[in-house]
Amino acid sequence: MQKIRKDDDVIVLAGKDKGKRGAVTRVLDDDRVYVSGVNVIKRHTKGNPQMGQPGGIIEKEAPIHISNVAIYNDKAGKADRVGVKQLDDGRRVRIFRSTGDEID
Repeated sequence: MQKIRKDDDVIVLAGKDKGKRGAVTRVLDDDRVYVSGVNVIKRHTKGNPQMGQPGGIIEKEAPIHISNVAIYNDKAGKADRVGVKQLDDGRRVRIFRSTGDEID
């Protein structure tokens, strides 16, 4: 079970964007995630008139390693660790370690 999933609200723990919050837009297989508004890079691209793509400087998000983000706990108002708990009916749910509340 993945501890950080798509649409989770996360906070960046390390790097140039430390302290920024955003939602996870995509999770890659190699332990990297795309977070909205975080790790934005500028890409200089050449235009392609046949495909209708203009050239110029394009800003886009780059992936960040999953160890550099933590899930944000609204109740506590800070980053939190994620645990997994098995319910009586056999389902496994993610919980906040500090409060024990369910994430899902």
